[in-house]
Amino acid sequence: MNTDPAPAPEGPFRSEPGDRDLAPQFVLPLVVRIERAAPPARTDALETAARAVLVMLTDERSTGDGPWAKAVRDWQDARIRKVVRRARGAEWRRAEALPGITVTGATAEVRVFPPVPVDDWPRDLARLQVSGTDLDDPEPPVDPDPSAPVLWLSPDLDMSAGKAMAQAGHGAQLAWWELTGAQRAAWHAAGFPLAVRTAAPGHWKTLTTSGLPVVRDAGFTEIAPGSCTVVADHPGLR
Repeated sequence: MNTDPAPAPEGPFRSEPGDRDLAPQFVLPLVVRIERAAPPARTDALETAARAVLVMLTDERSTGDGPWAKAVRDWQDARIRKVVRRARGAEWRRAEALPGITVTGATAEVRVFPPVPVDDWPRDLARLQVSGTDLDDPEPPVDPDPSAPVLWLSPDLDMSAGKAMAQAGHGAQLAWWELTGAQRAAWHAAGFPLAVRTAAPGHWKTLTTSGLPVVRDAGFTEIAPGSCTVVADHPGLR
């Protein structure tokens, strides 16, 4: 009897090569506003980035015959890459002038743009910095509402704020794909409430074996390929 575990199916964030790698590769750009005098709180930035991904997926320009629809479809047919860059002052104003959507949180502003080819970013986005996106929470985040979606971060990984924002976006997207049409409509109508929190070690082990959507990073930046980064705990998937 073969007792080896069955191979995991190919996913959009997996490190193993598959059919998704044969398609043209796109990336979803996100830009977080970080002004020197008033940087956003880390958790709020993560939550705002996750909501921004959902807002992009559901915007009328991204669906049907909308002007962004083909780019969004092409992006989702390949690896689901997201890259978070930072901007302030004139950089932010130039980013705001490009087609996209700005999503705001309590302290954070994140602008999400339609997907672009991996090697063909708009100039005003390509010149923005990726590294150095380090943020803190002035106060520890409160416990999340157990009736609301929670994107649980791995307690075992040390990710920059930018990396964690991208991973939270992956988790929100996986949850979205798993929901029914009615569940999606309800989440959308409510404005995509969600929380991002770091799981306790014991809870993390339970989460990763619960059957909930798990993001396994492709390993392009910061962490090892195949690392479990986020579990998407949406009430509709429990």
